[in-house]
Amino acid sequence: MSELIANRKHRQEILKGIIRDIHAGADVDEVKDRFADLLNQVGPGEIGEIEQALINEGLPVEEVQRLCDVHVAVFRESLDRQLAQALAPEQDGDPLQELKDSNRRIGALVEEIRALVEQITETKDTAERQAQIALWSTKHQELLEVDKHYSKKENILFPYLERYGISGPPTVMWGKHDEIRAALREVTKVIEKAAEQPAQPQLAAEIGNIVLPALNDVAEMIYKEENILFPMCLETFTQDEWKEIAAGFKDPLAAVYKSREGEVGGRQSTDGALELEVGVLTPEQINLIFGHLPVDVTYVDEKDEVAFFSLGPERIFERPRAAIGRKVQFCHPPSSMHVVERILEDFKSGRRDVAEFWLNMKGMLVHIRYFAVRDSAGQYRGVLEVTQNITEIQKITGEKRIYDYEA
Repeated sequence: MSELIANRKHRQEILKGIIRDIHAGADVDEVKDRFADLLNQVGPGEIGEIEQALINEGLPVEEVQRLCDVHVAVFRESLDRQLAQALAPEQDGDPLQELKDSNRRIGALVEEIRALVEQITETKDTAERQAQIALWSTKHQELLEVDKHYSKKENILFPYLERYGISGPPTVMWGKHDEIRAALREVTKVIEKAAEQPAQPQLAAEIGNIVLPALNDVAEMIYKEENILFPMCLETFTQDEWKEIAAGFKDPLAAVYKSREGEVGGRQSTDGALELEVGVLTPEQINLIFGHLPVDVTYVDEKDEVAFFSLGPERIFERPRAAIGRKVQFCHPPSSMHVVERILEDFKSGRRDVAEFWLNMKGMLVHIRYFAVRDSAGQYRGVLEVTQNITEIQKITGEKRIYDYEA
């Protein structure tokens, strides 16, 4: 057994077997006792490798996502011990310092809310309880900012992991982000109802069944980041990539993404005009045109990689430069990835040429259209996504001709 444990490849096969046993219903405590020596050797990066390998071998991402909290529970003692041994004063220039600082704020906020809702369940005086609920509402609005923290991981960190073939763990984590987002929306409903009826008897049950589990999920995500995701990133990325990531944290549009074929994220305009099928434009003019369109335009090439997006005056969906070269499937939440795959399959097969959707968000009615791009020979060359805020357009009635223009 010791020889197997010493061999990383054999160790990982055993660990994959452990994860499969857990998914089959094995008792977690029994597994931890049986494989204690082996589990003590597992590092943060290795957990991600194991999950990635299992996904590559056919274990559904949704199944990994469903039990990822159990995976962490199995390895937690080993991770805590390694973290304690490796703990050192933080150095200036830590590329992950912004996310770590954010985690400290989020963690402190979670504990404040935990204590507050416990007080609310014990308070009998209606006026006092009303004041506590108002404070809870304020704290909850602060906690909703966790969405921005998750978006930085999804849009800045995850594309770089995907470059190294590490797509499974980011996809699982993104799925957990969406679960937390949904859970926090349910908490918002609980608070709104409590504000209207502070004396409602079922509030304690809703806090126990909805609020506390949501807070626990937020706290668990902090643990997963600090003990698995961040160490895995530190083991993987180069110094140059960390510089790009740091720039992306400051300004998502400033990050330059480098693909395996070379740099594709920066502006590489050349002097002179480009002869197009109709007309001649300089690179500067092309940038100006796309920058003034009243729609967002994104082009995904035939390899399913994001090749271009416009920087219009009214961005609806934020896209960092790190999206360039990224597989379009990974630019969407796991819950909608299968729909993206189906659209791509329909476009590539020729079954469809257009797919469109519309949704209400942030006070806007947003119209999203996908067009299959084909060359003159009819060969599939990619997808053009056009997104537009049509709120004001919907209000148009009658007609307004050019001679009605007001000076």
